[in-house]
Amino acid sequence: MTQSGQKMAKAALFLSFTVVLSRILGYGREVALYTIFGQNYVTDAYQAAFSIPDSLYMLLIGGALGSALIPVFSAHIASGRDSEAWKAASVVFNYILLALSVLLLLAYRYTEPVIHVLAPGLPQEYLALAVGLSRIMFIQTVFMVLNGFAMGILNSYHHFAAPAWGSLLYNISIIACGVLLVEDLGIAAFSVGVVLGSIMSFMVQIPALKRVGLKYYFSFDLHNRGFQEIIILMVPMIAGLGVVQLNLFVAQNLASSLGPGVLSALKLAQRIMNLPIGIFAVSIGTVLFPAMTMLSAKGEWAQFKRHNSLGLRAIFLLTLPASLGLIAIGQPTIALLFEHGNFTAEMTRVTSQALVFYAVGISAYSAVQVVNRSFYALKDTVSPVISAIISIAVNIALSLLLVKNMQHQGLALAYSLAGIANLLLLLLVLRFKLGLLGGKTIIFSLIKSLAAAMVMFAGVKLILNGLLTGLPYSAHFNLLLSLAFSVAAGAVLYGLITHSLNTEEGRLVESMIGERWSGRRRSAG
Repeated sequence: MTQSGQKMAKAALFLSFTVVLSRILGYGREVALYTIFGQNYVTDAYQAAFSIPDSLYMLLIGGALGSALIPVFSAHIASGRDSEAWKAASVVFNYILLALSVLLLLAYRYTEPVIHVLAPGLPQEYLALAVGLSRIMFIQTVFMVLNGFAMGILNSYHHFAAPAWGSLLYNISIIACGVLLVEDLGIAAFSVGVVLGSIMSFMVQIPALKRVGLKYYFSFDLHNRGFQEIIILMVPMIAGLGVVQLNLFVAQNLASSLGPGVLSALKLAQRIMNLPIGIFAVSIGTVLFPAMTMLSAKGEWAQFKRHNSLGLRAIFLLTLPASLGLIAIGQPTIALLFEHGNFTAEMTRVTSQALVFYAVGISAYSAVQVVNRSFYALKDTVSPVISAIISIAVNIALSLLLVKNMQHQGLALAYSLAGIANLLLLLLVLRFKLGLLGGKTIIFSLIKSLAAAMVMFAGVKLILNGLLTGLPYSAHFNLLLSLAFSVAAGAVLYGLITHSLNTEEGRLVESMIGERWSGRRRSAG
């Protein structure tokens, strides 16, 4: 493997490691929330409340700023124009803060009617609760915007550690505040934790920003060339994210009318689905993006397409077993992690039903993380937006159709099918722009990974079912031992099969694991 490939593998491994920790803490947050309150209108109100500040962040920063800022900022740095890069970033930052101030004032003024549109199924007392919780969490939006800028700049300098640790502090804060303050504040304790976590997440990035030469200019210069380049890239992406939020609002609107706790069950199932996406896809995509941006700037198209192909093949290799694995172990895992306190067996059943259909789309949504970054590296933010709008229209149509007979499971299936449609459309457009993408290689790799994952699925189900009925211990200890052994056996089985196939993407993943292992041995020595 080349030196640059080794660096990317190390960076992707580090990000995957910190994402795993962050996701574990995230599930700890969910365990604390649902153990204390269960899945009911209280947690539905919390989830609805979170959606407004979260949407404001996604519209202003989300994926838009990083994907627009990094190519322009990186290009300026690569050509030795650091001062111009900071000036452009400062102008963008100033306008976004101005827009955020206006949006927050409007959101605070119209919180109640917005919540009523988002979750019309909430009874009046829980609607009022959602309004209060949402207004607390508006504060976090300011610091999440600061986080987004800090992350985009640090990633441009290939600094990934500080933003990763920030996400860990974010979840730790929510858990600590939620558990320690719940007796005094009720579920609002978790909202306070969200605010404190966003502040801590930004603070931990400040030293890293200083090390890369932080500069700030109080300027609103509309004629700044870098600012114009960033805005040109951002505008269509913001429009696309607006449509994405509309899609989420439609799903939330439909779910809120399906009964108490259904909205919370869907949110929890989707978070579990996002675990492999966050661990593998976001990590690989984040590391690939600066490299692909440089390759695009240099016109090295063969290497650019190779990076795209290898990224997709690695994604399929890692996420197909994750998808089938979640289908195999979803219900017992949810029971083990969440079936405590006020979280009942019925809540486990409803959540696991949704998870099965969400899992169908894991590989597609993971692959989109890589393909979208290919477009962003080409400074094409319009094509992903158009594709997203089409797929969201598919999602909304399928949601309205499937919810009638499949209830919440139909909403989950619609979401997965829309993700598959989005991926196929993006690949078609990228093929038109760049020519051959190595499609046969990608398809053959997908087939091999899927076949190996299906063998793993059969093995995991066989072992899990045998252990669940054969162990003589308590119910939860039986679950723990059965899941631990079946997951370990499935991982070993899948690893042996993929190693025997000796694919390039398999060697890449093995090198990442080898780097991690050798790093531990060096630390021990």
